[in-house]
Amino acid sequence: MLLKELKKISVVDKVKLHSLESNLYQLSIVIDGQEEYIKTDQGRFLTSHNKLELQALFKDKTVGSMVLCHQSAYDEMVGQPIGKGNALEVPLGNTDLS
Repeated sequence: MLLKELKKISVVDKVKLHSLESNLYQLSIVIDGQEEYIKTDQGRFLTSHNKLELQALFKDKTVGSMVLCHQSAYDEMVGQPIGKGNALEVPLGNTDLS
């Protein structure tokens, strides 16, 4: 979904800020059980080094929940199949940024 399309949406079930590496975040949203990654109007995945900047995109929207997500790159080291499980979702509190 492009950023300009996101601006037209008023209700989002879940906002997911994906922690990619040290202080780099990527944004996706869930609406009606469907997850969509947000892209810039030029078609690149929207990323930021500032999670508050991404959260601010939702200050005038109704959001069911907002979470920080981290996927472990080390599943095979703890006996898990690669890419299965071992994902962490942490609720973000105080998301009222108005």
